[in-house]
Parts: sequence; structure tokens; C-alpha cells
Amino acid sequence: MLDSLPPEEVVKLLLEDENNAVKAVRARAAALAAAAQLMAEKLAAGGRLVYVGVGTAGRLGALEAAECVPAFGLPQSLVVSIIAGGPHALARVAEAAQDNPREADQRMRRAAVGPQDVVCAIADTEISPFLKAALDYARFRRAAVILLTCAGPSPAAEPLADVVIDLAPGPEMIAGCTRLKAATAIKLVLEAVSSTAFVRLGKTYGGLMVDVRPTTPRGWQRATQVVSRLTNLPDEEAVKLIKKAGGRAKVALVMHHARVNAARAKELLISQKGLLRAIIGDVDV
Repeated sequence: MLDSLPPEEVVKLLLEDENNAVKAVRARAAALAAAAQLMAEKLAAGGRLVYVGVGTAGRLGALEAAECVPAFGLPQSLVVSIIAGGPHALARVAEAAQDNPREADQRMRRAAVGPQDVVCAIADTEISPFLKAALDYARFRRAAVILLTCAGPSPAAEPLADVVIDLAPGPEMIAGCTRLKAATAIKLVLEAVSSTAFVRLGKTYGGLMVDVRPTTPRGWQRATQVVSRLTNLPDEEAVKLIKKAGGRAKVALVMHHARVNAARAKELLISQKGLLRAIIGDVDV
């Protein structure tokens, strides 16, 4: 009777159904933690993070890849997204590509996926031929593999990945419309796993993004706020310190608290694997 209800009731029902996405993700917290640890280990060893998917799931992977880079001060090459149909599919439906395993092979090969990488494969429903071929390619190349699926638990999925996150958010309020509850569940998983991995890699201090690299006026504002907050310096002095640090907020923070120059600050960060707290201790945030 959804089509017979007034707009406010439709909205309420859709929002109420979204709670099931949150519940489904919470139920798999242990698998999310295992995926985050695997991701952190591969990235720490010099590997890349590769998101691959089709349709809505592929677009969410591309969004995650785009947003991780500026948030955590990453080089563009460190996070890669692969979607069936290529960049065209980010704005248009490319259903034919979802059933094309040869295209998956080509795109995975073009991305040079290898044993140093961690591949996060995303399925909002069943595993399509494209995604299955991408998984097979990743396994053949001995990459670490995380499989995120909203099709619910399936023994057949376990051999496909090192970590399987099998969500069961339930049927959609609008049948088959996976951009609703399934998409919410996928977005929650992707942001939780990647954020946890980058926290493990020292990209944050407390709740602050200390690895932000200012390349725009807004980036400079964020970096200045972080450095000012953790040093109690006025904004003008914080900007000067960041410039002395070569535009790196984390290096600036080490320079201030350890009373060293930029070169020594970088050495300390390398020796502590980028973990700021190991160098400056506990600072009120």
C-alpha cells in the first residue's frame, strides 16, 4: 500500500526501514574489524587499496576512494576504484558490463592489481559475473581480498575472500531498489572499515585528521585549525609552522612538541610508523 500513502508516511516508512541497515552492520562488527586490520597491514607494507563493484555498489566504492584521499592526506595512487562500465558508469547505468567477466579481467589488469594490494569487492545483491571475475583475478594475483555483500550469509562466498562481510539488511521497501537500505549498509561498512584502518595507521590524533595536506584555501584552514588546537598557537604562528614543515600538519606538530627541525621530525615519524601519539604523548584535544 506504499503508493496509497501520503508523502510524510512514505518518508517515515523509508527512514524506519533504514534502521535495519544499521542493525545489519552492527551484527558484523567483528568482520569489519578484521577487514580494517587486514587493510591497515597491507597499506603499511606499501600496498594499495582497490575498490571494485558494479552499479550502486561500484559507485559507493568510487565515492569512498575519492573521499579517503583528501581526508587522510593520501597520494592519489594509493586508493583505486574499479567499476563495471568504467567512469561512464558513475553517472549512467551500464548493466551489460555487469555480466562481462572479460571486462573485469581487463580493468583489474589495467590497474596492475598484485600481491601487495588489498581488494575490497562490493556487491549490493548477488555476486555478478563481473565481480566474480574480479575476485578470481585478485586471488590469482595473490592480492588480499575483502568481500562485502548484502546477499546475506553464504558458504559459497567464503572461499572467495580473506574476510567476508555478509550483511543481511532484508528486502527493500521498494523491491529490488538497492540504492536504499543496501546502499546505506554498504556506505556504513566502507566508511567504518577504511576509517578504522587509517586510524590504525596514525592518520588521526584523537578525533583530528592530522595528516591533512593543505593544497587549497580550505585545506590550509583545516590544517591550521588542527595545529593551532594541538599547540595552542595563534593561527598566524600555526601557518608559519606548517610552512616550515613543508606543508605537513603532522610534521609541524612533531616540530613543536619535540622541539626539532623538519628533517628530524620526519625521521621520528618514520621510526614510529607515523603514530603521532608515540612521539608527543597525550595532548588535550
